[in-house]
Amino acid sequence: MKTMRKQSPLFKILEKLDGNEMKNLVFSATKSNEGIRRYPEKKPGYRQQFALDADRILHSRAYIRYIDKTQVFHLVDNDHITHRVLHVQLVSRIARTIGRFLGLNEDLIEAIALGHDLGHPPFGHDGEKFLAELCREHGLSPFQHNIQSVRFLDKLERKGRGWNLTLQVLDGILCHDGEVHSRRLSPQPISDFNEFDRRLAAKEKDPELAVLPATPEGCVVRLADTIAYIGKDIEDAIILDLIRRDDIPKNCGEKLGRTNGTIVFNLVTDLISNSNLTDPEAIRIGFGEEVSDLLFELKQFNYERIYLAPETKRNIP
Repeated sequence: MKTMRKQSPLFKILEKLDGNEMKNLVFSATKSNEGIRRYPEKKPGYRQQFALDADRILHSRAYIRYIDKTQVFHLVDNDHITHRVLHVQLVSRIARTIGRFLGLNEDLIEAIALGHDLGHPPFGHDGEKFLAELCREHGLSPFQHNIQSVRFLDKLERKGRGWNLTLQVLDGILCHDGEVHSRRLSPQPISDFNEFDRRLAAKEKDPELAVLPATPEGCVVRLADTIAYIGKDIEDAIILDLIRRDDIPKNCGEKLGRTNGTIVFNLVTDLISNSNLTDPEAIRIGFGEEVSDLLFELKQFNYERIYLAPETKRNIP
């Protein structure tokens, strides 16, 4: 392996890229050479650790199955309604923008974002609840899509060998939760796969257990998940005549915006402005108090008028 690294100029470029991260990323960012894998890699590679993970996720069978998974609206005859494959791409782009302005590792952000919803069943969260009930009836831990995402990538793919992804990517996927409202998040670091496996087992046993990402990049993806869907779901609901744009709560419309693009811009701007990655005693990713409250109000509106609306549920078997 050492001989191959010396012979190939690509490995010299890899060393330069890793060196650039040390110079250009903030001290609290997760550097590519810090990636930890469950098993040693037999073949040396010149790609950076988290970029390799993003490629592996893209080539997984679970990623291919994104294509037919709907986001909120099911069995709708309209090609312009969001499917989950678009959602994860939106999360990736939004999170990478945030990460770039905060000086974080964009490759790690991309890998987490692309893989975060792999375990979602058909019919979104309704499908997840149905599977959870079946699991309980058969004496199993309730189904959770984030745990299933990890299971695909770590245990099931490639005939049970998994993709041997890094600890940081798998942890970010496990700990994402765009449904829980958070004003700000601070990473809870873990050092090895033993800690990760304990964290996963605890979450599997208790779905209500709050688990926070181990990296600031994981925190960014978790908050970007909400930013990506909150306004896009409103746009989809307007297309389907479920709501009108004037129905958006007045305060939210005036201060966050009435279109998806404006809502995303304002949320991303506020998050970048209110996050702190320079004080080692107070690392945090999050919103200002006013914007966080407005986002919570908008999320409540979406639940009442979109997610739990009878019209949304009518096509669920």
